[in-house]
Amino acid sequence: MRLSTKGRYAVMAMADLAQREGERAVSLADIAVRQEISLSYLEQLFARLRRRGLVKSSRGPGGGYRLARGPEATNIADIVLAVDEPLRATRCGGQGSRRGCMMKGERCLTHDLWEQMGERIHEYLASVTLADVISGRLALGRQAAA
Repeated sequence: MRLSTKGRYAVMAMADLAQREGERAVSLADIAVRQEISLSYLEQLFARLRRRGLVKSSRGPGGGYRLARGPEATNIADIVLAVDEPLRATRCGGQGSRRGCMMKGERCLTHDLWEQMGERIHEYLASVTLADVISGRLALGRQAAA
């Protein structure tokens, strides 16, 4: 799986927005300062998030962004996919692809391993919501497993 800064920063910014749910619209400049992310980078990410219907924007004084749906209805996989991050771990076209990652188009010996790992990662991210992230439930689950 290739989860770059694009996906991580989008999740961080959306979690910041979720923490302020119910308040006035949140400016990207405020998120940029709190999360230490470049404002211009956030503008690019939020354009994609808005196109995918994950955030709503308002202009003018007091303008900014709000979640399009509540934190409990926004899963992490949707955010990562919205900013064009592939949720796959193989080098080739992924599941259903006829062309493999080897020079002659065959699938490598470990293709199924990486493909299934990517599927599990996607399942996990789809099972976690912004509400889980901002409530601390993920940390509580990790402590219970230890």
